[in-house]
Amino acid sequence: MLKRASLFLFGAALLASAALVVSAPAEAARLSAPQTSSTNSGSTAKKKKHVSSKSKKKTKGHAQTAPTPDRIKEIQAALQKDGSYEGEPTGKWDPATVDAMKKFQDKNGFSPTGKIDALSLNKLGLGSDTAGKGAPVPAATASSAGPAAGPSPAPAPPADPPAQ
Repeated sequence: MLKRASLFLFGAALLASAALVVSAPAEAARLSAPQTSSTNSGSTAKKKKHVSSKSKKKTKGHAQTAPTPDRIKEIQAALQKDGSYEGEPTGKWDPATVDAMKKFQDKNGFSPTGKIDALSLNKLGLGSDTAGKGAPVPAATASSAGPAAGPSPAPAPPADPPAQ
């Protein structure tokens, strides 16, 4: 009889804990759902704001900034030197600049989007050496170089040529 009672209590405890686990996602969904009534207390609204701001922070990446007018003038001058851009550099990314970039990209075998990209900037001589070439490869450190992590020995001198 004692075994049966303890098993019953154990089963009830498991059932109660399972109910908490199953109802937790439903409670979270209820808290994150838009609230239409104004009768809710401020604490739930604060939790809702806190949860949504956290999720936005995780998914939000660093946005690419627009080039400055000076940078656009550099690009226009390089396109002008190439012969793709006619006129004086203005520092504004206008339709004439987009057309010049498309012409340059098409002439160099790139997809003619008219947008500034790493490959086009490299071809114009305005990009970095590593832009558009994939993720950087870390340099080998002393610990990853293997057991002989000291300076390498000097090469042996070349052998004397055979006498004739």
